[in-house]
Amino acid sequence: MTEQAMWVPDNVDEEIPSAARLYDYLLGGAHNFAADRALAEKFLAALPSARDVARLNRSFLRRAVVFMAQQGIRQFLDIGSGIPTVGNVHQIAQDADPQARVVYVDYEPVAVAHSELLLRDNDNATVIQANMLEPDAILQDPETRRLLDFDEPIGLIMAGVFHFVPHEADAPAIIAHYRDALVPGSYLVLSHFTADISPDEMAGVIAVMRHSADPIHTRTHAEITELFTGFELVPPGVVGTALWRPERPEQAADEPGGSQIYAGAGRKR
Repeated sequence: MTEQAMWVPDNVDEEIPSAARLYDYLLGGAHNFAADRALAEKFLAALPSARDVARLNRSFLRRAVVFMAQQGIRQFLDIGSGIPTVGNVHQIAQDADPQARVVYVDYEPVAVAHSELLLRDNDNATVIQANMLEPDAILQDPETRRLLDFDEPIGLIMAGVFHFVPHEADAPAIIAHYRDALVPGSYLVLSHFTADISPDEMAGVIAVMRHSADPIHTRTHAEITELFTGFELVPPGVVGTALWRPERPEQAADEPGGSQIYAGAGRKR
């Protein structure tokens, strides 16, 4: 079987676009289908800065993992990890410490299949297929328990994924379920689409994503900040992705699309 055939599971309907594969396309990846690319072009029409938004979200993730590693975090639970691309969490974390452990979680079959290929020779990283709306299934999964020690701090990552959680699903309660499984000193890293800055553009994005398997539900700055309940926000708090601990602060404010997604990190008290 070719590697390309291995990352396309038999149960995948290539006609139904997914957010994970759309994100892969926006980042310049190759693990997407025609339906994903067609939806991505509509996404770009609604939000012309979408490629920058995706890039800045990925850059935020990298900086956040580096930050957590600098705080001594050596194990990570990356929920909604998506399709692997340049600068994956395990690569960043294991660059800081080769023994760092990472559990990736995604419900999208292509993301999981491609992650399995990437991680087949890495004993300290794994991927499980699960839905983030079912915390116990993730927290109690044998692979999660094999790699992560819940008596030690964990870096919980939800980068660019919680905006797929409907408002009626009670997002704060879901986050609280994960939070309660973590010991003090653990971190939550989260980024989330907002309509605060460009409501008209985001209305277009929401309309486009209704035609995918993953509709988007934006939240306000206050609603996203509420998700960090029980965590002490790391300065500068909840800000646009480009403004969260930028490497070049003098350029951050001018980044196109830098405020379409709010981002933050918090330390459990």
